[in-house]
Amino acid sequence: MKKIIFIAVTVLISAILFTYSENQKLLSPKEISVSTFSIVGYDPQTGDLGVAVQSKFPNVRPIVPWAEAGVGAIATQSLANTSYGPKGLALMKNGATAEEALKILIANDSLRDERQVGIVDAKGNSATWTGKNCFDWAGGQAGKSIAGKGEIVTGKNFAAQGNIIVDIKTIAALSKTFESTRGPLSDRLLEALIAGGKAGGDKRGEQSAALLVVRKGAGYGGELDNFIDISVYDHLTPLAELKRLYEIHKLYFFKSNPNNLIVIDEKLCKELQTIMKDRGFYKGEINGKFDDFTKKTLKDFMYWENYDERVRDDNMIDKEVLIDLQKNYQVWKKNKK
Repeated sequence: MKKIIFIAVTVLISAILFTYSENQKLLSPKEISVSTFSIVGYDPQTGDLGVAVQSKFPNVRPIVPWAEAGVGAIATQSLANTSYGPKGLALMKNGATAEEALKILIANDSLRDERQVGIVDAKGNSATWTGKNCFDWAGGQAGKSIAGKGEIVTGKNFAAQGNIIVDIKTIAALSKTFESTRGPLSDRLLEALIAGGKAGGDKRGEQSAALLVVRKGAGYGGELDNFIDISVYDHLTPLAELKRLYEIHKLYFFKSNPNNLIVIDEKLCKELQTIMKDRGFYKGEINGKFDDFTKKTLKDFMYWENYDERVRDDNMIDKEVLIDLQKNYQVWKKNKK
């Protein structure tokens, strides 16, 4: 009897090990199971290209979203083939449209029916593909065209796709919100993603999210193209966290909106001098005169507080920066007591 049990256990363990081994072969470093929903987009006004994605999978950022300024943006998911990112961008950089690049990628992939991909190029052409074996519900939309499994559909300016999502309402919410939201591409992508989550999203729940937007020279200091690159690795509410981080990013990495600039008059100058003096930065009188010394001190203080992209050489200050300075000052005074 013991011998029979031993043999049975041995067979069971062997079967488990074999299955694990086969799965490891299937999930090569380029092929990772990422069941999720995403949207890729293009802004014809600014040339911005980007991807927003959420998944019940940790650290989705290095797997799904890919983008290059002036070239295109790609979301690769389901049984994600991460080589689709650099290969697809290279194809578009060499003149392929989003649809042409997508067709080439899946034509040379024996596991195309396990893949889901959304692509947009720098001319606004978009395309999406959902393989026949992607887990339900799975599908997508490019522009006005809705995609079922096993077909490529094309459109303009965006492609939305998802697998293991509750139903088609998620894709509809992604698409409708992207098209109806005003503002920069980053706002539209994020609001679309949040709407997709509210409409159902991944039926297994939430875990990670990412927002990637590129624009030539729009990164920190004007030397980089990664205008926005935010990742939520693992969180109970990653969409809410992504939005919180985005607001922080806008404050510290976006340049000032001219409509938000206000003149530093005598009253405001006294307030700024008081804040800086209490914080140990300003050594002069609190006289309301925005002279060269006060201006230089304010610039240094703003650099100290990390408002690098909003430091100015004139007699104005960004209203968003001012509000944040005032808020932080109140917190500093409370903690000092």
